[in-house]
Parts: sequence; C-alpha cells; structure tokens
Amino acid sequence: MGFYYGKLAILGCLVLSSAAEGLRVKRVRAGQHYKEHDPVHIVVNKVGPFNNPTETYRYYSMPFCHSHSTVEEEKRIAMEENVELVHDHNYVKREGALRHRLRMGESLVGDRRETAPYEVTFLDSVDWRLLCKKELDVADLTKLKDAIHNNYFFEMFVEDLPMWGYIGDVTNEDIIIGEVENSKTFLFPHLHFYLGYNGDQIVAAKVTTDMDRRVDITNVEVPKTVTFSYSVEFYEERYLLWKDRLTRYADSNFAVPNSFEIHWLSIVNSFVLVLLLTAFLTIILLRILKNDFSRYMELDDDALEEEESGWKLIHGDVFRFPENSMLFCAAVGAGNHLLITTLFHLTLAVTKVLSTNRRGSLLAGAVVLYCITSFVGGYTAVRLYRQMNGKNWVHCIILTAGLFPAPVVLVFMWVNSVALAHGSTSALPFTAILTVLSLFVFLAFPLNVFGGLMAKNYANADFNAPTRTTKVAREIPTEVPWYRSRSFQYVIAGFLPFSAIYIELHYIFASMWGHQLYTLFGILFIAFLLLVVVTSFITVALLYFQLAREDHQWWWATYVNGGMTGLFIYLYSFYYYFHRSGMKGFLQGSFYFGYMAICSFAFFLMLGSAAFQFSLIFVKYIYSRIKSD
Repeated sequence: MGFYYGKLAILGCLVLSSAAEGLRVKRVRAGQHYKEHDPVHIVVNKVGPFNNPTETYRYYSMPFCHSHSTVEEEKRIAMEENVELVHDHNYVKREGALRHRLRMGESLVGDRRETAPYEVTFLDSVDWRLLCKKELDVADLTKLKDAIHNNYFFEMFVEDLPMWGYIGDVTNEDIIIGEVENSKTFLFPHLHFYLGYNGDQIVAAKVTTDMDRRVDITNVEVPKTVTFSYSVEFYEERYLLWKDRLTRYADSNFAVPNSFEIHWLSIVNSFVLVLLLTAFLTIILLRILKNDFSRYMELDDDALEEEESGWKLIHGDVFRFPENSMLFCAAVGAGNHLLITTLFHLTLAVTKVLSTNRRGSLLAGAVVLYCITSFVGGYTAVRLYRQMNGKNWVHCIILTAGLFPAPVVLVFMWVNSVALAHGSTSALPFTAILTVLSLFVFLAFPLNVFGGLMAKNYANADFNAPTRTTKVAREIPTEVPWYRSRSFQYVIAGFLPFSAIYIELHYIFASMWGHQLYTLFGILFIAFLLLVVVTSFITVALLYFQLAREDHQWWWATYVNGGMTGLFIYLYSFYYYFHRSGMKGFLQGSFYFGYMAICSFAFFLMLGSAAFQFSLIFVKYIYSRIKSD
C-alpha cells in the first residue's frame, strides 16, 4: 500500500513539473539558418556582481523594460533625440520577461533565461531604436545605484552565444571608502549589439554600452524618466565557422584569456617534473627491493629468524584486515565509482561526444554519468568486503551508495536555502531537483545494488594473500623519527601530487568560479592522469618506508595518503578566495566553500582508492617473492 502511494506521489510531482514547464516559452534552437529580415531572438538571462559569479539574480529583478515602445512613441522620442528612424521592414513584437524552458544543465548552473522585447531582424542594422521610456521611482533608482556600486553585470544570449555588459559605472569613487562627494553614478540605458554572420548563420555576438547616452542617477531622491534604447550592427565573419564560434571569446575580458601557449608550457613543465619524480622513486624502490630480495634469498632456514627485520618481519601481520572494514570497502567502492565517472567524463569531453560549448552540459553530463556508472561502486565495494570475510553485504551496498551523495545533499540543502533566502537564481528550481532525485532513486541506486549482487554471486571471494596471518597482532614500534611519522607522511603524500597540478588548478578555478570558458580538456585529461600516477607512486614509496619500520597497519594509511591531495586542494581554495579572486559575501562564500568541500572530498575518495589499489598490488608482489613460514 505504501509503495502504491509512493508511486502516486512521484506521479503527482511529475504532473506538477510538467505543468510548470508548460507555462514557459519554447526555446529557440541555436544554429538557425536565417533569411534576410527574419526575426533574431535576443534572450536575457541574469544579473549579478561581477566578482561573485554564483550570486546571480533574474534579469528582470532590475527595473528594465518588459515591452517595446509603440511606433508612435518611438517617432516622438526620435524627434526629441534628433535621430532618424528607418522602418523598411516589419518587426515582430515580442513581450519580455517570459521564461524559457531550460535544459537540466542550464538549471543546474543557475540560468534563468527569459524573452527580451528587442526587435532585431537578420542583416538589418539600425542606428537607434527606442526600447521604452520608463519612469524610475526612488526604489528603482536606489536598486540600480546599489547594483552599479556592486559592479553588476548582465548576461544575454543570441543563438546561445553569450554577451556580457555592465549596468553602469561610477566615476571618482574612492577604492576604500566608496562613494565620496565628487563621485558620480551613471546608468547605461543604451545597448549596441554587434552581430557577426557567416552566410545565413549568426556566428559572433557582442554587446557594448554608449558612454554618450549614459544617465546620471547619483541623486536617487528625485524620480527620473530614463529613455532605454538600442542599436544593431551586422558585420560579416567570412572565416569564422559555426562550429568554431566560441574561439572569438579569447579576446573577451569575460571569457577565456589569451594564454594558450603559456598554458601548454606550464603543463609540459609539470609533465617533465612528474616523469623525473616517478623515475626517481622507481629507481630507488627497485634498488632497495633488489637488495632486500637478495639478502632474504641468501639466508638459510636456520638463520632466517635471526636475520628477519624491517618489512620482512611483519609478513604474518601485513595482510591482517583493517578496522571498520565495511567503511573502508565502501570508501574504495565510492572512490572507484568517481574515478571511472571522471575518466569517462573527460574522455567524452576530449572526443567532443559531450558538448563543451553548451551551457551546463558538462555538469549535466557528470550527473548522468555518475548514475550510469554506479554499478562500479557497488561491485568493487562488495567484492573487497567479501574478500575480507564480511557478512553484512547489504549494509555495505547502502553505505557505498550514500557515502558521496549524502555530503552532497547536506551541502546542497544549506546553499540552496541560502540562495532562496537571497532570491538568487543559483537556487535550483523544483523541476531540476526532482529530475536529479529521480535519476538517483531510479537509476543510480538500483545499479549500485545490481553491482553489489553481481559481486556477491560471481566475484572471487578469495583474497589470495601470499602469506599467512598470525592469530595475535604484532606490536607496532612507537618510537620513530619525526620524518618517518604518519603525520609527516600525510603532508608529503598530499603536497607532492598537488605541486604537479598547481598550475592547471588555477585555470580550473578561474573557470569554475569566474567568467572564463574552459576549453582545453585535452590538457585537463593529461593533468588528471598525471595526478593519479604521481599519487599512486608516492603512496607506494611511503608505504615501503612504513613497512620498513614494522608498521603493518597500512590499509587506512595508504588510503589517507592518497587522498591527502584533496585536502591540499581545499586549502588552496582558501588562498584563491582571499588572494586571487574578488569574491565576497555570505551567499557567494556559502556556495564556494560548500561545493569546494564536496570537490575536495571527491578527490580524496578517488585518489585514496587509486593509491590503495596500487599499494595492494605492491604489497602482494613483494611478499610473494620472499620465503616465509
């Protein structure tokens, strides 16, 4: 009966969400082929402080024009402005503030696209047109002035090509104090649209403001009538194809910086350092292990016990399973799941199967891929748990399925509540929340359970340890030098891999928490592989030194050593927030530190899992090469 009512509740939610979507305007598909004088749709999206990319609000939260002026009003204002109007074609009237239907990815990144009343037709350039003449009261002027002083920008789209501009500007403002006696606050009521075309398609778009038509709104105590207007200029982009349209954003202050060569040089530098470090560690380990093997193999059985020392001495304890084995297996499974998801995601981005140009497609793709690959987490967690003689495999599956999503939900509930309280578009709409929840409930969790069942029924349950484990655990030496302690190992294990990705991390942060468009996914894929390799090699090297000091509790140690890079990434996020960005405010801070904690936790799980599995192979190999009782 409960299941029946559950289905009814879900069905009701779907009906409500469908009804909500039905009230929205159907989006105009990008890539249209235009004929001369065909209407071109300009779409407005959001406004917000430039330095706080997550703190965004609806475009029409500002007192902008919702509808276009009439022909009679436009002619009258044109005479007053002493400008010439040319109407040689029919314009299509469009009302503003009608919300568009959004893709899941657009909702996830905070887009709230709406119609704009601008009347633009293909290949028809105009010098001036009246949008509307609006009476701004004290509240409207105060809102606009506060927005200008907070460096608000707006975002629009033409053919899914983003356009950015500032609402206004402040002159003679003191950097520290702010507004002073001689400072002036200006509103930009006139926009000029530059639209580039190649054949019958629009391939470039940019919007600028007109300083000559700016309006002084310094005094907000007196209502003011403001004339909002616009102009359009079409120009030919003969050599810019539709598929390459985003390359022009390299010259924009809002988009990706023109530093491609520097970027490649930095990643090559990191790659060389990684190769040298890996080769250095490999040579050292091989020489040490060769000497150890030679020494142990030359001993006869009578002298073996007397000569045992270092890692050979703990052969009866090294395969003693760790405490909290269920949590450990769940962490390994969750890390494998995220690792496979990330590799698939980057592969699809590099091969262009997943669109990197469409807004929100990367985030939506990550959500879908995470759900589809849930089988990996359940399978690897239960397989390892059964090899550790675990019996409660059902709880292991549930723990694996919720180990990463549970912190995500907690952080989301907090930041979404903060966004709702501030009226920000960063708050996810109900339809997006329902979609993600349905994907997890009906796809991710069942696949996780299926993977666990497959491991229980078909995976090999033998751990195949090369040595026998004693009944009584050997005591671990407590007096060790500080440079061989676990705390020092944690620092080394996190710092060295972090140094290999430090440069690339800056570009990623600038894309995630700024207005830059990240397109170099080939570099990112290489950097991620280097990170996994370096983390694994360093963890194996530190594991050898841990075993050499007769510390056999290596399971959790290797996992934490591998995951420490995630902690360094989170520490770097504080440095970036306070010293490399201009972000501020409670809303932006909540989103930034909340979601950076989730990203760092994901890296902790991924790298910890990879490091442990490399370490397990290493431990099994070295103990299979020696003689033991």
